[in-house]
Amino acid sequence: MVSPGSNRGGLSRVSTRGGVAGPGSPRASPAATAFAALRRRWRWAPPGSSTLERAARAFLLASAALVLSCALYLYVLRYVGRGGRAFAAAGFVGDAVLGLGGEPCDVFDGAWVPDDTGLRPLYNSSGCPFAERGFDCLANGRNDTGYLKWRWKPRRCGVPRFAARTALERLRGKRVVFVGDSMSRSQWESFICMLMAGVDDPRTVFEVNGNEITKTIRHLAVRFASHGLTVEFFRSVFLVQEHPAPRHAPKRVKSTLRLDRMDNFSRKWVNSDVLIFNTGHWWTPTKLFDTGCYFQAGRSLKLGTSIDAGFRMALETWASWVQKRVDLNRTHVFFRTYEPSHWGLAKHGGLNFLAAQSTRTYCIVIFDITRYTRELTYVRDKAAAAARWFTGLLHSFLLFDF
Repeated sequence: MVSPGSNRGGLSRVSTRGGVAGPGSPRASPAATAFAALRRRWRWAPPGSSTLERAARAFLLASAALVLSCALYLYVLRYVGRGGRAFAAAGFVGDAVLGLGGEPCDVFDGAWVPDDTGLRPLYNSSGCPFAERGFDCLANGRNDTGYLKWRWKPRRCGVPRFAARTALERLRGKRVVFVGDSMSRSQWESFICMLMAGVDDPRTVFEVNGNEITKTIRHLAVRFASHGLTVEFFRSVFLVQEHPAPRHAPKRVKSTLRLDRMDNFSRKWVNSDVLIFNTGHWWTPTKLFDTGCYFQAGRSLKLGTSIDAGFRMALETWASWVQKRVDLNRTHVFFRTYEPSHWGLAKHGGLNFLAAQSTRTYCIVIFDITRYTRELTYVRDKAAAAARWFTGLLHSFLLFDF
């Protein structure tokens, strides 16, 4: 997994002191230099959004979700089902995957390479009843299967191939909960589809409320009856509470984010064995201020609070909630970092854009490097200060540097 000392290779490409230098900047930051190199390596994708481009974006997101699920699998192999936390070191993750020379290895620092093992893909969306139709490339018109024959290869170590039956045994009787936005839901779907490969009778796997898998439902739970395992997703794009505008608020205020209160659903997250959070993609002017949503703490409106400041306050509330409300003797807590967006090239309130072209077809990838580095630095600091409860950082950003 990831350890404090193992991120040098991956984090050397981004600056934790600022974003990409703007036009006319006398000196580019390390992040700007890195992205200039990426621009040279990746051609700019053309504007617009064809069916092919949408399929490419869906594949990119599904691929990253699959790798994150594999990283979660490494953790399952190491801890869940063995009893106790048994951490070997404090920091990002309790234990690290050892690479060449016995040095800690960051499994998130790697590259996509052709899978020439001859083994079948871990899963095919067309054969998984819990995959959204938008992620089913074959059903959406793709006429080749080459996109299924890629694998993630860390630069400094090897990782075991995902073994669904082993994972199911280690997770027997457990409750795994994903909380966040659509990125979290994609990982939830991918993880379930990977586990399905180890089930003898697919009829023993079902959504507990009979719901169709869709982004419009806030809570989805899939039960693996033969193993007593439940894998759930809760949609909470901000993690904190969304609330109607208070009385006598200015007309432009239509609703608020209560930065000092967790989402009302948070009480349903606590009794879990593995708890994976993410947030970040909705913390933009177009999703907040432009819709009339402003910040609130206690009874006070925070009309002058910036999105970055509000984001940090929300993470403070999240960290405090975890320490106070979660049974840390039972629950392992992960935080998934900010990653490229899938909303296409549009006005996103001054974010730093980078559009990428994959080797096979077009896809659009958007990076907010300043948001990413701020989030990463903050969560990393929280992890160092509270390593007793913070199990791991799912370092998803680097999965898109390929």
